[in-house]
Amino acid sequence: MSIYHDLIDYLKESPLIIQILWIMTGLFIIIIIFLIFRLRSLRKGLRSKGRTIALYEKKYEAYLLNYLYSESDEEISASQKVIISQLKKSTKDPFIRKILLSLLVKLKQEVSGEISDSVQRLYFQIGLVDYAVARLYHKKWYVIAKGIRELNQFQVKAAHDDVMMHINHPRREVRKEMQLYMVNLFHAEGLNFLAQLEMQLSEWDQIQLLRVLQQLENQENLNIKSWLKSNNHSIVCFALKLAEIYSDIESIDEILKLLHHIEQRIRVESIRVLSVLNAVQAKYILKADIESRSTEEQIAFFAMMENLFDVSDESFISAYVDHPVFEIKVSALKILKVINRAKFDALKTESTDPHFLRIITFIEKN
Repeated sequence: MSIYHDLIDYLKESPLIIQILWIMTGLFIIIIIFLIFRLRSLRKGLRSKGRTIALYEKKYEAYLLNYLYSESDEEISASQKVIISQLKKSTKDPFIRKILLSLLVKLKQEVSGEISDSVQRLYFQIGLVDYAVARLYHKKWYVIAKGIRELNQFQVKAAHDDVMMHINHPRREVRKEMQLYMVNLFHAEGLNFLAQLEMQLSEWDQIQLLRVLQQLENQENLNIKSWLKSNNHSIVCFALKLAEIYSDIESIDEILKLLHHIEQRIRVESIRVLSVLNAVQAKYILKADIESRSTEEQIAFFAMMENLFDVSDESFISAYVDHPVFEIKVSALKILKVINRAKFDALKTESTDPHFLRIITFIEKN
């Protein structure tokens, strides 16, 4: 007790700042002790939950394997009907339903052919599809996104209209899942959602959609022309990518109209795509007003000219061999070298600018 009283007296006699520091130290010690016990409790709970999940996984893996290897000449064997009934009852428990779903997803990723089809049928037979569709009407965005992803994984085409409700969802994650669902399940026709898309189609979304499309065997019925007319500028950019990838020369007329689009990035991208499509008519349209266009458009135009020039372009190109913009100057010199080599060689003797001469020397050797 004397030590306790001595400590109390010490604190009473200490300056206020020392008293505050001791109180704060005591509080921190109490908090740390509480957190240590809390962490131990959480670890114990997680280990217990992990063991429970492992037990259920082992139990339901056995059910799934018995189902898959109990097939007979009948559409559904008697033993499979029993398993379906048992699993259907189990799905009423959210915890078990989550475990069952993860097992089916894992199994579907690991198998193919008839076994994969059996896993697909079981997903429908035990009613998991109903829970996935129900998620589409949830208030939380991540629940909706998970529901769409699940419907995509199990190729539930019947949920098309339910998924389409989220075409303009405020969360990009939900829109991404919706878009991948459409393209994965309905292929080129699935891109028809673009006609109703009001939100921006991000560059990452475009890359993902293109990756899926390029893996498909049937890439017909792409409605590129109509998407090029869209008021949604991100869709126009995506349509230009499609026109380039699929060499869609039938879209050239619509792309030519985009040379006068209100947005610069679309004008620049249109020039580049028209160059890839060898649209010579674009060259004449751009030559007529190239001086009034932005530097980015001029650079894209001269890159196009490197692919589409002819002998008649010599006088036009010659006016740009000393242009202040480096990219334009280099393109003009490259073209002149091919059209009129003598005139190109003469530039070496006419110029005294060392920077210009270095460019000439580089182009001459390449």
